[in-house]
Amino acid sequence: MTEISGIEPSGIESSGSEPSGIEPPGIEPSGIELSGLEIRQLRVSFDGFTAVDGVDLDVRPGDLRFLIGPNGAGKTTLVDAVTGLVRAQGSVRFGGEDILGRSVHRIARSGIGRTFQTATVFEELTVLQNLDIAAGAGRGPLTMLRRRKGVPDSVARALETVGLTESADRPAGTLAHGQKQWLEIGMLLVQDVRLLLLDEPVAGMSHDERQATGELLELISQERTVVVIEHDMDFMRSFARSVSVLHAGRVLSEGTVAEVQADPKVQEVYLGHAATTDDTPEGAAAATVHDSAGPTAVRGTAGPATVRGTAGPATVQDTAASAAVQEA
Repeated sequence: MTEISGIEPSGIESSGSEPSGIEPPGIEPSGIELSGLEIRQLRVSFDGFTAVDGVDLDVRPGDLRFLIGPNGAGKTTLVDAVTGLVRAQGSVRFGGEDILGRSVHRIARSGIGRTFQTATVFEELTVLQNLDIAAGAGRGPLTMLRRRKGVPDSVARALETVGLTESADRPAGTLAHGQKQWLEIGMLLVQDVRLLLLDEPVAGMSHDERQATGELLELISQERTVVVIEHDMDFMRSFARSVSVLHAGRVLSEGTVAEVQADPKVQEVYLGHAATTDDTPEGAAAATVHDSAGPTAVRGTAGPATVRGTAGPATVQDTAASAAVQEA
């Protein structure tokens, strides 16, 4: 194996199998202070088009918040503004400081990490090397190149948390789709990110992979705040602690999954009227919050970007069905 980034093979033997899921073993206390996200009157405009129109949003520390809404609702643009990828007006406070207007790398250093729909990992390097490079965001060039005999504790913990310990010495390009997403999440964990903003993390995954990813996010949110933009509403119903519905650049509804599904405003937008027993066999209370696959109307960025101050992932899109709330 080519020795890159100054770290030798881990010595962990891979079983060579392609696991369909993971069993998170638990997170050891890291001492990371939980921080919430507070957004006030956030506005983003492009050539006269207002993509985000005065959004107020509070994500409490340790929340697992899902953002849903139709194409063009402003979900991705909102996250772009939080991470410094687009210019915005208003206030975004994280960790007690207003970060709006800061550069991308300064926002990343404040403890905010982001992923995009396509995992951005170094496919020719091993899983271990990917994590070591990400963990090296605060190291100098000479330290990065120096050979190290052991695996840093932060990297070992991330490997265990995302269930890739046995795959540590495999090239990242040989991982299954779901495993690449878990690796990208691990690359944020090694940087002690306190707020994770994830863009459709289960898109294209098998049922087992989706379940494992949901359990992983629940685990991570024990010590971090997690915001997910997602179009898989079964996944959302299973794992969201709270939900925000965006529509036309504004927050339409917030609450638990049950509260959002029962909200007449949500039913009006997505069904054209308040749900009745004729809309679904189970009635209005069982109306499905769903969403629609397809590119987000306003992304604010042309593709994967790094919002972490290091090479690799930095860091959201949202099907019409009967009685369904659509999301891009």
